Amino acid sequence: MAQKIAIVSGKGGTGKTTVSLNLYHFFNKAYNKHAFLVDCDVEEPNDHLFFSDLYEQFSEDVFQMVASIQLNSCIFCRHCVEYCEYNAITVIPPVKYAKIEASLCHSCGACFVACQYNAIHKIPNKIGTYKQFASSSGVSLIEGELEIGSPMQTTLIKEVKKRTNNEADYIIYDAPPGTSCPVVETVSDADFVVLVTEPTPFGLHDLKLTVDLMRNINKSIAVIINKADLGFKEIHHYLKKENIDLIGEIPFSKEYASKYAKGDILTNISPNFEEIYLNIISKIIKKLDSNEGTNYS
Repeated sequence: MAQKIAIVSGKGGTGKTTVSLNLYHFFNKAYNKHAFLVDCDVEEPNDHLFFSDLYEQFSEDVFQMVASIQLNSCIFCRHCVEYCEYNAITVIPPVKYAKIEASLCHSCGACFVACQYNAIHKIPNKIGTYKQFASSSGVSLIEGELEIGSPMQTTLIKEVKKRTNNEADYIIYDAPPGTSCPVVETVSDADFVVLVTEPTPFGLHDLKLTVDLMRNINKSIAVIINKADLGFKEIHHYLKKENIDLIGEIPFSKEYASKYAKGDILTNISPNFEEIYLNIISKIIKKLDSNEGTNYS
């Protein structure tokens, strides 16, 4: 069974995807381990952009079964409207209008309980696409791409994770930014969570929110500070106060930022950055093997 590592950040722009890609790269290259990369940022999946010889191996539309009203059976009593917690149902009795908005339906089933006339049934609604990528160099990557306008990020992430190859040694989840429901779903089955932050007031603020979230769902965590030489030391004080392990510090580099902008961060990696990531991976493996980490129980 694969060990699952989620890479999370409380805000966008901290370097979460950069860290995810490099950890995946060095797990496969330096440790001779079969790692699998899963891009769970379904609103804007971009991990595939950083692999030069990647091709789409498989694609499949993902559907969610949502409720729909049969007008010939509906008596327009509005009981379903009263039961719906998501305001997805509109019923206007005088004009005999009844409709369930598929983009708002969460498939909770409350409307089926409310309706006594069998006027509600299920229909498939596309929420996104599952994609699997491969390459001549052995890249293993899957992603979910959310249908434009759909609010079903969490459902799509769950479906994408179901299709992950658990025969790999390690599975790396590149999580969406923030601390909302899609992040919770991404880390739900993770054995270890790496929080990527930056040494700025905003970075510290959002790191605290993310740590609080991980405490609430009882996840083992450690922190990587990206752009570590920006000079904001309060973040170190916070980690020490909260007894949270710092497993890596990555310095800011204009050259590296330029490579990222060109999609070339996995080619010609400097020995300095390679050493940093190899050291981070060794610490992650040690914590996984010994079930260490900051665990809130």
